[in-house]
Order: sequence, then C-alpha cells, then structure tokens
Amino acid sequence: MQKTVYLIDASIYIFRAWFSVPDSMRGDSGQPVNAVYGFCRFLTEFVERSEATHVGVAFDESLTTSFRNELYPAYKMNRELPPAELEAQFALCRRVAEAAGLHCVAHDRYEADDLIATLAAAMRDQGFRVVIVSRDKDLTQLLRDKDFWWDFASNQTLDSAKVEVKFGVPPTAIQDYLGLCGDAVDNIPGVAGVGPKTASALLQEFGSVENLYENLSQVAGLKIRGAKTLGAKLRAGEEQAILSKQLATVAYDAPIETSADTLRRRAAERSSFQQIRQILGNRGDGLFERLQESARIAG
Repeated sequence: MQKTVYLIDASIYIFRAWFSVPDSMRGDSGQPVNAVYGFCRFLTEFVERSEATHVGVAFDESLTTSFRNELYPAYKMNRELPPAELEAQFALCRRVAEAAGLHCVAHDRYEADDLIATLAAAMRDQGFRVVIVSRDKDLTQLLRDKDFWWDFASNQTLDSAKVEVKFGVPPTAIQDYLGLCGDAVDNIPGVAGVGPKTASALLQEFGSVENLYENLSQVAGLKIRGAKTLGAKLRAGEEQAILSKQLATVAYDAPIETSADTLRRRAAERSSFQQIRQILGNRGDGLFERLQESARIAG
C-alpha cells in the first residue's frame, strides 16, 4: 500500500480555534489559552482519525514579509494582524505540535502554502501520496493523481476530478483561474470585470493565462456572455492578470528539509507536554495523554 504524508496548514486551524473556543478560557496565570486548547483538540482528533506516520505542520510567519509583498506591496494588506492575545498562542501551538512528534516548518519569506507545496513535491518524488489538510481551496492547485485536499473541520475532501467540477478547471490551472478572477481574501486583484464563471470558460478554451493573451483576438468569437466586450477588459487588465497569477502560484523551492525521515512521526516529548500543561492549567481535558498515546502507537 502506498504511504501517505499529511501536510497541515496550521494557521487555518489555530484561527478557527481562536474564534470557536471562548476567550474566557484562561491558563493558571490568567493568559488566554483558547487557541492552544482548540488546536490541541484538532491535533488529537487528527492523529487519531488519520493514524498518520508522516506529517508536516506548516506555520505562517510571513504575513508582511513574503516575497510576494515585494512583487505587490498590497498583497494581503487587507488582513488585520493577529491580536496580541492570539499572537502569543501561536508559539505554544507549535510547541504542542512538536511535542506530539510532528515535524513543524515556518519561514519569514515563504508562506505556509509554499512550505506545503515544497514538501508535497518532494514527498511525492519519494513515493508518497499527499493529503493537504486545510480549508484554503487555493491549495487545491497542488493536487495530482491520488492526492486529496481535506478540510478536516467539515470532513470535506476534494481530489483532482472534484476540483475540476467545482472550479471548472483542473488543479494545474487554479493559479490561472485566480489570476483572472482574483482572490479577495488575499487581496489579489485579477482582471476587472472577469468573474469565476468567465475565468473558467476562458481557461477551458485556452488552458492558461499566457495562451489566452497570445490568442486574445479569438475571445470575441467565443460563446461566452459578454464575449464582444471581454477582449477589451482582458487587454486592459493584462498586467494585472500576469501579476495575479504570480501571486497565486505556490513556490516549490522553499529552503526546508524535505526527506521522508524528517516527516516521520517521532515519540511524544513528555517533558514538553508537562511544561505546556503547566501553562494551560487543568484545560488539557485528557488531550495530552491521547496525543502521547497516539504518538507512541505511530512510532
């Protein structure tokens, strides 16, 4: 049976924990621990359900320092920085993941998406099937044959075929799709006047942003709503389309360790769990014990 590597987009689940677990949950010193508790609960359920032997957990440390900010200073500038009460919990969430024997990665110039992409490509080359654990559909561009995107919280999964049904383009064209219709979440502009349906229709015909612009004269003859005026919109937005595709395309060359041995689950670190329990107080609710046991079984 082909081995599977699970690559977790940690920030998604930390933010979800922050918003779903009451901030009245405090540690013994009075500091908020709701995000840590929620993330610990997520990890516990994840390792028990997946029985994963190889895991990478990617954390975002590049909200304002990514190489994409150099290409486009407004990239993600629509997002507010995490409040101090949450920022302090990110480091603890990473300590929980590491204590559970999971390999963690972060970089100040590469986003979690890039770290996951780099790990996915490397592990696929080493014979692994890849499962992306995230709620971010932009990461569906990483999927190849036998891979899955898994939104753990809703238990929704997408494979390559389902991605094409959902977006009208295969995973390999998701960055082209976002290049045309943009992505408000990441402040990627796209082409003014081009929405998701039009972007899908154009890519079904031309395959990529580059081929579309090489054959722009053919757009007026397509059976697409507003085709006669679409060419002018695309011509005016060419620079934005090329830039937006660059911003939406994940990088596969993040400078991180990518060997299968590095991503193999290790034994749980009992001393680290004890330190984190002291911070959380009595909020562990048996989660640490379950994480330690699952790590022992995986090892």
